[in-house]
Amino acid sequence: MNDARYSHTASVLPNGKVLVTGECNGSNNILYSAELYDPSTGIWTTTRDMTNARSDHTASVLSNGQVLVTGGWNGSIAINSAELYDLSTGIWTTTSNMNDARDWHTASILSNGKVLFTGGINIIGTLNSVELYDPSTGTWTATSSMTNAQYRHTASVLSNGKVLVAGGYDNSIGYLSSAELYDPSTGTWTTTGNMNNAREVHTASVLSNGNVLVTGGAGNTGYLNSAELYDLSTGTWTTTSNMNSIRPWHTASVLSTGKVLVTGGLDNSGVLNSAELYDPSTSTWTSISNMTDARHEHTASVLSNGKVLVTGGGSVVNGITALNSAELY
Repeated sequence: MNDARYSHTASVLPNGKVLVTGECNGSNNILYSAELYDPSTGIWTTTRDMTNARSDHTASVLSNGQVLVTGGWNGSIAINSAELYDLSTGIWTTTSNMNDARDWHTASILSNGKVLFTGGINIIGTLNSVELYDPSTGTWTATSSMTNAQYRHTASVLSNGKVLVAGGYDNSIGYLSSAELYDPSTGTWTTTGNMNNAREVHTASVLSNGNVLVTGGAGNTGYLNSAELYDLSTGTWTTTSNMNSIRPWHTASVLSTGKVLVTGGLDNSGVLNSAELYDPSTSTWTSISNMTDARHEHTASVLSNGKVLVTGGGSVVNGITALNSAELY
């Protein structure tokens, strides 16, 4: 990449290119910059800077092909600004602000094209507020709040259209094992079964059978290698085999084979370059060859050719030394 960065976003665009935006490049230097990766050439090119520097934000590819970037941390405070990237022009335009400033939140694209934003944290504290962005009007609407305030949680769009929010952290409670479901048809939340382990900075992957695989993270006992499955037909969690390595701040990518590729993260010794595959048909993990670089708070994007593009990340535990390297699996 042209810029070293960690805690950035990477979005696969309709034309197959990958848009990388923002984040830190070390020493809390927050970036405006954005760049594009072209899988057909393997080359990175810079594109226009965002209007706002931001990290720990979200980026969502809308049904019209634009990318909506929201919130995040500007180096001193959580922000509520939002902007749109037009891949046909390479230009950013501001859109209306979110109702709440938030970083470490989630963004989920619903079947109706709207985008659901949940939780996060700002100067007030941990948030349970939720809002919807309507791309057709460029406006934000508050919807019913979650039962639990949380940040560094996961949000997964299920095959039935509902959104599963799981885990995270609440400054007043600590690590969370709770999970709840948002129903876009009613705009309401209902609690569902708790995870077996409280965890934050974990991953959640929707498998081809509709179940959700949650892996790793950090919890009350430290860094985790545990994994568990959510069955949307029963609303219950069951443990599956543990990963070979403990890891928070990792990535998990569902491959065309149905297997899940997990990369990097942290363990008690430092930053990991290890990777492993989960096979849902056997519920087992298999270690594979290591990445070239150890990294955490990186991104992993499944490309249209089936390869996985891993970018950036922190190369030391506190993330201050950021990477500009990228590699393909």
